[in-house]
Amino acid sequence: MKSEDPLLRAWANTLSQKDIRPAIFDPSGRMARTFREIEERAGQFAADIDRFRAGEVVAVQIGNHEDWPSIFIACLRKRLVVLPLEQSVSDHQRDAALEICKASAVVFAVPSGAATQISRVRAADAMPDWGDYPPALLKLTSGTTAAPRTIQFRSQQLLADCDHICETMGISDLDLNFGVIPISHSYGFSNLLTPLIARGVPMVLSRDRTPRAVLVDFARTGATVFPGMPVFYQAFREINDVPALPKLRLCISAGAPLPVNIAQKFRKKFRLPIHSFYGASECGGICYDCVGIHEIEGFVGQPMKGVDVEIVDAAVGASQIRVRSAAVSDGYFPEADAKKLGNGIFVPDDLLARDNSGFKIVGRVSDMINVAGKKVNPAEVEAQLLRFGGVRHAVVFGRPAAAGALRNEEVAACLVVDVEPSTELRTGLREKDLQEFCRNALSAWQVPKRIFFVNAIPVNERGKISRRELARRFAAEE
Repeated sequence: MKSEDPLLRAWANTLSQKDIRPAIFDPSGRMARTFREIEERAGQFAADIDRFRAGEVVAVQIGNHEDWPSIFIACLRKRLVVLPLEQSVSDHQRDAALEICKASAVVFAVPSGAATQISRVRAADAMPDWGDYPPALLKLTSGTTAAPRTIQFRSQQLLADCDHICETMGISDLDLNFGVIPISHSYGFSNLLTPLIARGVPMVLSRDRTPRAVLVDFARTGATVFPGMPVFYQAFREINDVPALPKLRLCISAGAPLPVNIAQKFRKKFRLPIHSFYGASECGGICYDCVGIHEIEGFVGQPMKGVDVEIVDAAVGASQIRVRSAAVSDGYFPEADAKKLGNGIFVPDDLLARDNSGFKIVGRVSDMINVAGKKVNPAEVEAQLLRFGGVRHAVVFGRPAAAGALRNEEVAACLVVDVEPSTELRTGLREKDLQEFCRNALSAWQVPKRIFFVNAIPVNERGKISRRELARRFAAEE
């Protein structure tokens, strides 16, 4: 019987064409899975999830493990909802996400990393009511409050994003993707996992993010496509005695704006352009720089094939945009935000400007902090700081990262405390204690790099706090 799920139909076509051909390689170039073995492992995992009911949420926290496609395919067949979780997320945040999504189980990798197991964490009677459009995937993101929320996707939306990416970037089953970005992240899921399932694009799966190791593994595996981030390209350009990479043909950069000087120096050293890719968890890919000359800061190119981008306010130099495509999510869960996401339209918080060559990002209207492509909600960090004894007021903001750090922004905080700290405590023990306190409940990228102690939080002429002004003020003082 032919499946009604579009991703499963695509997988059936991929399997019939690829069968025993290599699908996944390890970083040494050894074949880890054929397409047929992915299918066989999906059948084995199906037995493990047979006790679950359609609509239950299964969290997957296994890193870049070769079981990923098999687990996702098995869950699609059982109509279970997959919630990817990064391995680096804190236990506190993982537990909060499991609670909000009413997850029934967690798939985790055993300590050796060779296998995965599933553990039930909740009874089936507590699963969410998904209504008329049950999702296949939930992407975890930060909400407007301190609590996390997720984004709902059906298979047809995931498939549409895959089609937009492969057709715009010219990626085919003749390529070999190099997967060091996390599959659990929206970028990795759309550029690595769905192209394998829907279009038969094989991939290398790596857990070693050391820049030199990545270059060595490029050479050993013969990978042709690298979905990367600015931090990798900066490191690559600074490494001496780099191996020859004759098969690498396509370098993609996403997650944070790619500085022009890094792109130019990389192109000079490796004789390869870097193509900026702009997208969002809520809608997948938005824009792509097909040429890769990269002479304009913040440039992200033209809208991708199948994606319509509309300027919200054409009368101003920089504006938010409306994104329309078949890949746009159905909405947020558990709390909807129809003005921002719904009915095939997504309005990002970024501010974009347009010229004849394409779009460039010039800022954003939200307070979210971009740390190497990961979005940090200031409210979540502030809530943790306020739990520390003696902290009366906390404001968290993003400021430009230290030169060369390439995280785009780093997290900083201003605090008002009960007792004015001494000069020694301003830069010593108290700051370290607060940072350690944050590490106990937050992920590493959310912990403030600097904490400033003030008598009062500065406000503007209307009595409001400006995080942007704080970033300017404390960057100058630093």
